[in-house]
Amino acid sequence: MIDLRYSLVIEATEDPNFYGFYSPDLEGFTGVGHSIEDCLYKPKWGMEEYVALLKEKDLSVPKANPSPTVVIQNEKSLEKDRVHAGTLT
Repeated sequence: MIDLRYSLVIEATEDPNFYGFYSPDLEGFTGVGHSIEDCLYKPKWGMEEYVALLKEKDLSVPKANPSPTVVIQNEKSLEKDRVHAGTLT
């Protein structure tokens, strides 16, 4: 079982040794790793540190997600998104 308090999205990039991750439940929490396993390990501790920092700065801390999910997907291309939105010049 993956023990996370918040959901996690891991995005594979074109570089097979580089992944990004973020939590849709924890605004502003992002990171990078060199493997999917790395992106599962780092957030476990990183989320705890991030929440502690929010508390230290007297900022609001989202409630833990009772059913957090982990999603692994390909990185969304910003250029492709702009083309579909009709904003690429």
